[in-house]
Amino acid sequence: MDSDALITFLAVHQVGGISKAAIKLRRSQPAISRRIALLEQQLKVPLFDRIGSGLALSEAGRILLPFAERLVATLKDAGDAMTSFHKAETGSVSVAVVGTLADLKLTKVLKRFQLETPDVQIKLQTATSADVSALVRRGEATIGLRYLNDPSPEVESRDLKPEALVIACSADHPTAGRRVSSIAALRHERWLAFPRRPGGRDDAEAIIAAHFTTHNIFDVAFTPVDSLTAHKRLIEAGYGIALLADSAIREERARGSIAVISVRGFKATNPVKLVTRKDGYLSPASRRFIKYVMSEF
Repeated sequence: MDSDALITFLAVHQVGGISKAAIKLRRSQPAISRRIALLEQQLKVPLFDRIGSGLALSEAGRILLPFAERLVATLKDAGDAMTSFHKAETGSVSVAVVGTLADLKLTKVLKRFQLETPDVQIKLQTATSADVSALVRRGEATIGLRYLNDPSPEVESRDLKPEALVIACSADHPTAGRRVSSIAALRHERWLAFPRRPGGRDDAEAIIAAHFTTHNIFDVAFTPVDSLTAHKRLIEAGYGIALLADSAIREERARGSIAVISVRGFKATNPVKLVTRKDGYLSPASRRFIKYVMSEF
């Protein structure tokens, strides 16, 4: 079992099939098939099950996965370490971030970093919190910015300033810019929320529902909306109200298209974390980027 076999195994898993893995690795489909067949022959177990037109990990494949991820990430660390050995302020910094955290604060970090390290390329991608951690664990991102804590022992988390959440409404909403006595006063509103994750006790919907529960209100309906932009456009149109990050609606509040409803005794925040792979290599450029994030967020 060598590194090439595990790289091929990971590629097939990540894209869900031989043909897509061939494109990703820039190799022929027969070469990918042979490499997987040889690995399965060597391990004496099938690593994939055919599901419809794609492939899914078998039980043995699921056991092998974290070991393969760690090895491939370590190989990337070795390459990064050698690059930074030759010149500390060149190369690249790979960052994965939840889309709603790509706001003014991140913009300031990016501008400062690029101004002071012009020869370092920043590779930025957006993902959900869970996917941000997965990218970091696999070595596909060096630094991650996400919500909530990741309990994985393979990830190291640093606390950033929690993100303040506010109840956003249209500018012409009857209670726009006003304070209501309790959350119960908003029970009959049409609430918008990101689709709830299984067990997501810190989702916006769960936070609001918990506040209603303290008033013995259990029948509040939520409309799932999976896009921040859609949230804001629907709120502006008066279709509903939502619990959103204050930073996410700063521009709309400034131009007067979205307002905020204050609720006596109501306070909600989202914990924000910077994650890196535990014991993973951090180049001088990556450490500089982390320093800028810690000072800004």
